[in-house]
Amino acid sequence: MPPRASTAASAIARPGLWLSLGAAALVGLSLAGGWWLGQRQGNPGGGDRSQVAVERQADLLRQRLADGSASEADQRRLLQLLLVLGQQQEATALLEQLADQQPQQWQLRVLLAELRRNGNDRSGAERELRQVLNLKPDRIEALQLLTLLQLEQGRGGQAQVQLKALIEKASKPVVQPQVLPIGMLLADLQQQQGQRAEAAALYLKLAADFPRDPRPLLALALLRQEQGDTKAAQEAMALARSRQPDKPDPRLDQVAASWGLTSLRRAALSPRAVSPAAPTPTPVGLTTPEPGSPAP
Repeated sequence: MPPRASTAASAIARPGLWLSLGAAALVGLSLAGGWWLGQRQGNPGGGDRSQVAVERQADLLRQRLADGSASEADQRRLLQLLLVLGQQQEATALLEQLADQQPQQWQLRVLLAELRRNGNDRSGAERELRQVLNLKPDRIEALQLLTLLQLEQGRGGQAQVQLKALIEKASKPVVQPQVLPIGMLLADLQQQQGQRAEAAALYLKLAADFPRDPRPLLALALLRQEQGDTKAAQEAMALARSRQPDKPDPRLDQVAASWGLTSLRRAALSPRAVSPAAPTPTPVGLTTPEPGSPAP
């Protein structure tokens, strides 16, 4: 399979199997203690002292947790510190407790699934995600991580069946907004399984079903560029930009810049750019944030 033209650009264009909410949450939780990592890099001599300070703070919070005086903020802070210190087993146990105490906070359950996956407990991770999806079957963050787990275990076909069933259910009697992120996820999965024609067709269908959203066409542009079809990629990019002519999208410029397509950036901003009313041309192809909100 040819390498992706731009990993960063690909992540911008679609939800991405590899950028699940769990991974993002891990990063977010670690940021609060990230000053320690930064200090270690910028001041090697003070690294040991910084680590000692973090460990002392973690010990203090552990004591509060043990004697029952820890607040919710204390527990979350301890979780952050444990992740920074690499204490994944202890962090998993604490997060399991938090998720049980706060069942309405589904993000905690998804993060717990990510931690279990990182610990090579894929069945446990899937079990956590099923709890989230039992309450809301189209929760895209849980679907992303579940799809990744299934793909890692050679169950990509099963994942496709599940995603297609969700799309079909949300398309009757009319297409619902959640079809867009689920469809983007399905197209990403199809690409990972070498089904690029199917992915391109799905992007075109999503572009037709959601005529104001540039993301399906941006994803199609990335796919065409990966296939070496620069002309088709430029056409899809121009159509994506034309969908929001009065609201410049920095993601489009970022992708164009990553390809060195400065001429496309200038052309798309000119009066001769593709009209927003122009229909999506089928020759470009063969024939996944909540939908309706600004793309992440």
